[in-house]
Amino acid sequence: MKRVLIVGAGKGGTALLEILRATRRMQILAVVDRREGAPGLQIAAAYGLPTGQDWSEWIDQADIIVEATGDETVLDELKQKKGMDAVIIPGSVAYVISELFEEKESLLEQLRMQMRNQDRILNNIRDGMIVIDQKGIVQFINKSAERIVGIKKDHFIGKQVDDVVPNSRLPQVLRTERKEVNQKLMLKNGKKVISTRIPIVDSEKKLVGAFSVFKDITEVVNLAEENTDLKEIKTMLEAIIQSSDEAISVADEHGNGLIINPAYTRITGLRESDIIGKPATVDISEGESMHMKVLKTRRPVRGVRMKLGPSKKDVVVNVAPIIVDGKIKGSVGVLHDVSEIQSLTRELQRARQIIRNLEAKYSFHDIIGDSPEMKLALEQAKVGAKTPATVLLRGESGTGKELFAHAIHNESDRKHNKFIRVNCAAISESILESELFGYEEGAFSGAKHGGKKGLFEEANMGSIFLDEIGELSLHMQAKLLRVLQEHEIVRVGGTEPVSLDVRVIAATNVNLEKAVMAKTFREDLYYRLNRLPIFIPALRERISDLPALAEHSLRKLNQDYGRSVRGLEQEALGYLKTYQWPGNIRELENVIGRAMIYMDMGEEMIKRKHLPSFGGSVEEYSPPVSGQTDTRTLQEATEAFERRYIQEAYKRNGFNKTQTAKELNVSIRNLYYKIEKYKLD
Repeated sequence: MKRVLIVGAGKGGTALLEILRATRRMQILAVVDRREGAPGLQIAAAYGLPTGQDWSEWIDQADIIVEATGDETVLDELKQKKGMDAVIIPGSVAYVISELFEEKESLLEQLRMQMRNQDRILNNIRDGMIVIDQKGIVQFINKSAERIVGIKKDHFIGKQVDDVVPNSRLPQVLRTERKEVNQKLMLKNGKKVISTRIPIVDSEKKLVGAFSVFKDITEVVNLAEENTDLKEIKTMLEAIIQSSDEAISVADEHGNGLIINPAYTRITGLRESDIIGKPATVDISEGESMHMKVLKTRRPVRGVRMKLGPSKKDVVVNVAPIIVDGKIKGSVGVLHDVSEIQSLTRELQRARQIIRNLEAKYSFHDIIGDSPEMKLALEQAKVGAKTPATVLLRGESGTGKELFAHAIHNESDRKHNKFIRVNCAAISESILESELFGYEEGAFSGAKHGGKKGLFEEANMGSIFLDEIGELSLHMQAKLLRVLQEHEIVRVGGTEPVSLDVRVIAATNVNLEKAVMAKTFREDLYYRLNRLPIFIPALRERISDLPALAEHSLRKLNQDYGRSVRGLEQEALGYLKTYQWPGNIRELENVIGRAMIYMDMGEEMIKRKHLPSFGGSVEEYSPPVSGQTDTRTLQEATEAFERRYIQEAYKRNGFNKTQTAKELNVSIRNLYYKIEKYKLD
């Protein structure tokens, strides 16, 4: 256990006192300040810690000395008097830590506020809710559930659900992992409820519990049994809908608006005159009509995200069919406004991103694949993440090299520091050196006052990902070799070396061995980079992973396009497996995205007819037939021809940009520009 002496009991020292006191590996030796009334001294005394005004009596016992006064004189004195093994942390670091501590407390308060808002929402809805864990023990119950069941919360929490509600089917839902929708249930107190029970799974599809949402229908059922007057029943039901705090919309069997309540108007901004008698699609800004889908399939849908009304209000929609004597009579939808909670969540995520600085987005859990080839690459990457060695990711374009780079950084001990990404082929040679290594003031015309840090300096203590490293010039290769060998850089226009601690992750789709033989890639740099090569298999080499990759792409594109496509039919999946996929996963996502665009809004499965044909080449330009006039300008016709010509060459070279550039006799950077201009990637 390290002994820590805190010199300075002001704002920074007090923040550090709170942080270190909660750390098991640190023992606070004493808190010292020349001012008797310093706030940190009073707090330390309250905790029973030694305090004083002279740090000299403790300095020989300290392993770590935190100088939190910000006084350079005190820092110099401590450096002169400290023991051989003691470490001094200067005041500037203490100040940054105190600022981060305050920001952390602010974010925690926001998170607590969000949790309180969620509790208010759940406790103010009219429907009862019970949540259990995977062992069947009750974890949450809202006020409506207490009222409906007639049992207080204290008698629910921590008990087996079937001990409190003997005929509950939540344990059955845990066993089958299948949801039950709109099921009738008679409670012990004689109340009749309609209940929906849904299993809860985490991001890894592991069962963690289940929950039930139920509505007391006792009065409605009793009235229906005693009164056969349909008009009176309709009036009663309309009164229930109109008084509900939940936003409700009802459509008839033809999909025309029948009823909306005031809560619906409050959330969407749409009145009865905008909805009643009009198609159910009239209120949708983004997404497809769930009323029309339910009327067609006769099955309920739940938890669908869409945007409604002129203000594009973000909502989650649950819609169920109305079936009488086996015939569909309409559908009823309940929507919940989630924009406010989402806004708070986004703010919290943005603040957390600021605290943690730049970070990688993906982890090894985001890499999909169970094939032996992918498992080998993942095992190598996980080993590489635990070492400080340079990693070289090798594989064709579109195989996911950047995803691996993110995951390696996130698995390493540098994960809380910056992750900088650089595409070496996308930055002009004339500015690449200054971007990577920075420059001094006056280094060239237009240089910023005071100079500028390079990307290597920005990544200090973190990781830098150099994509397309095979496209570096020999001059830049020599500069990079110096960084790898000496762990230092020299800014453009500077003379003083800057020491760095940066983990380099490189990637290329170029055959570096051939490049070394052709004298276009330095042999010494090759050996420096190739210490830990990881070969990422092409999609055609792990075709067994294609169904899982296609499902992942579907989920992502459903969110992007506001669709609810459930999957691919077996015939379509079998057809995809016959293709060689020269563009790899990027091409697969492109094909699935195009198929979804051409699907009808009501279709749920991608069929063979939705997929493009992989047999032919790019469609050739055919001149107008006799008697017709091509109205395009010369520039439009030239660009159309150029786009087709580049696309054919790109596909012919297996979507390898370097080989395509060589065949077309253009620079790699010019090719990047053309590909981006014509959206060929």
